[in-house]
Amino acid sequence: MKFVVSSTDLLSHLQAISRVISNKSTLPILDNFLFDLKDGKLVLTASDLEVTMVTSLDLENSEGEGIIALPSRILLETLKKFPEQPLNFDINMENFAVDIVTEKGKFSVVGQNGEDFPELPELDADKSSNLQVPVDLLQVGINKTLFATADDELRPVMNGILVELSQESMTFVASDSHKLVRYRRLDAKTEFEASFILPKKPAGLLKNVLPKESGDVVVEFDDKNAFFTLPNYKLVCRLVEGNYPSYNAVIPQDNPYKVIIDRSEFHNTLGRVSIFSNQASNLVKLKMSNNELTVSAQDIDFSISAYERISCQYEGDEMEIGFKSGFLADILDNLNSSDVILELSDPSRAGILLPFENGENEEELMLLMPMMINV
Repeated sequence: MKFVVSSTDLLSHLQAISRVISNKSTLPILDNFLFDLKDGKLVLTASDLEVTMVTSLDLENSEGEGIIALPSRILLETLKKFPEQPLNFDINMENFAVDIVTEKGKFSVVGQNGEDFPELPELDADKSSNLQVPVDLLQVGINKTLFATADDELRPVMNGILVELSQESMTFVASDSHKLVRYRRLDAKTEFEASFILPKKPAGLLKNVLPKESGDVVVEFDDKNAFFTLPNYKLVCRLVEGNYPSYNAVIPQDNPYKVIIDRSEFHNTLGRVSIFSNQASNLVKLKMSNNELTVSAQDIDFSISAYERISCQYEGDEMEIGFKSGFLADILDNLNSSDVILELSDPSRAGILLPFENGENEEELMLLMPMMINV
């Protein structure tokens, strides 16, 4: 089996799928990339059993066909050192010896039998659903919610993004029980109602490859697996099993206190003041009074404190609430609007942050649980 491939083309495709490969794999074959040559097309696969990613290259020059697993670390490290040039792969399918021949040299490795590589799961036809989603819509949905997923071994359902499909909208939800994000698109609808929980790792992989793609993503899923088929990549992952908590129940509906504030000014002030907060709690206090927001923090142990006032739109009773500064900064980072609305009911209930202006066909809501203020 022989083929010629561009070194930079091969490297870019392998790098994109290499993030799948786990350092803690129990199957040695999974430390390899799977090369499958057939009809002048080279299909490349990486897997950790839970997540599998596939991409392909059209070759102008190839001979024979076959399937072989090649060591990922050696391949990636070698390809990174090559300038752009054609690489001639000469593979002996009897002993899996591989010669990579360049204009000036030869690099030899030994692969493994590609037949030992795990096969892709198959969807249950009776339980499967499918839809087409624009690439940019899926990309925004993941970008808006991935930061709010949890790392909770006891509640694995919180470690992914809930994707809900209905006749009205497509909704992305993530929460780590401190913060919650709900991003809804009214221009993505399905004839059926369904939902699945996309784990954090494949969501991160999609976040990396979606900007390289255009057009639509074909999403197919059943109760165990999901397939995301893009023009140049295919990602298959095992879904998180279980029921996502009823997130709408924790969103306060009646919030009489509303602050409208410049997002970047708020974010910059928070960044300066939070340096003076207690390192263990990261508590910052927000005090609202007539058209003014005071952000303050202190660390009694080191006798440091800071406060800064910002102009805002606020008419109502004076109120003070505490938040963890890192979580609040994360939320402000992920709101794109120039002004944000902070909705509050009382210091013991969650605060809601909304963009002052939603994009067309989108609704965005971010929620943050308060911290107790020690008076």
